[in-house]
Amino acid sequence: MDADGPLTPLRFTPILKRLIWGGRRLGSKLHKDLGPEDDYAESWELSDHRHGQSVVAEGPLAGSTLHELVIARGPDLLGEAVGPREQFPLLVKFLDAHQVLSVQVHPDDAQGRRLADDNGKTEAWVVIDAEPGSLIYAGLKSGVDRAGFAEALEHGRIAEVLHAFEPKAGDCIFIPAGTVHAIGAGVLLAEVQQMSDATFRVDDWGRVGPDGSPRTLHQAEALEVTDYERGPVDPVRSRLDLIDGGTHEPMIRCPYFAIDRYVLTGPSRIGDPQKGRFTALIGLGGKVNVSHEGQGYPIELGQTLLLPASVGACPIEPSGEGEAIVLTCTVP
Repeated sequence: MDADGPLTPLRFTPILKRLIWGGRRLGSKLHKDLGPEDDYAESWELSDHRHGQSVVAEGPLAGSTLHELVIARGPDLLGEAVGPREQFPLLVKFLDAHQVLSVQVHPDDAQGRRLADDNGKTEAWVVIDAEPGSLIYAGLKSGVDRAGFAEALEHGRIAEVLHAFEPKAGDCIFIPAGTVHAIGAGVLLAEVQQMSDATFRVDDWGRVGPDGSPRTLHQAEALEVTDYERGPVDPVRSRLDLIDGGTHEPMIRCPYFAIDRYVLTGPSRIGDPQKGRFTALIGLGGKVNVSHEGQGYPIELGQTLLLPASVGACPIEPSGEGEAIVLTCTVP
């Protein structure tokens, strides 16, 4: 690894995860290089976790892991506003729910350390595509307390206590730790979350795994970590600001990440002009070209690019016909 040269925008090799509920749209829609199987569920785009470590795909740092960069080049990569870290703070992924996911809930930081030897897991989704009639399950219905939740689990009536809605492309859903949720069949989305893989499976809709046995549930842990004050969750509502080249939509601000959406029809700039924090760019539609030091970095639907803090803000411009949609995420 080049420990001394200036950092440039970084592209990483996707980490593909095959799970029982996956399908083929990571390839057909997002152009990931899949094998012949029909159960590709997740593409981890940025990960510094024991269950998947992102590797730089090209350039002088090709072959370096994201974790190695955090340790060796932390201030340049993360930025002073983010501060020293032992681990990259965000996990960015795409998910293809060909089948409904299990009903699950994630712990907060203290619970994650105690119950799962992991960080807590607050996350947010941005829907890329949703087949007609598909559902998002997010939060308990109003008035459902721990006793009501436990009774529903005991009698296999979990769907009766979950809030659900039909998502549409562009919806952003915020899932703080403690929020019971499930992604329904037919939904393709981008996810930004804390760097964690801590998940407690509440219910699996009576499904069995590849070995013919029911998958493990974690109902005791789920009952403990669920936030019974959270209530129903619907897509976030956010304002739209006009900027040079298009629009800017600040969608999520929480202690762990900030997510913004840019819809571009002309030249603009993207990233942190103060060089205080990194910015991850996620292509959600159309094509753009990011420029830095005379080099172009194209991004299209299904691709991710990491701008190290030391890179600062970069020119960005649509490179195809029509508008381009780019999601940015960083640590506030």
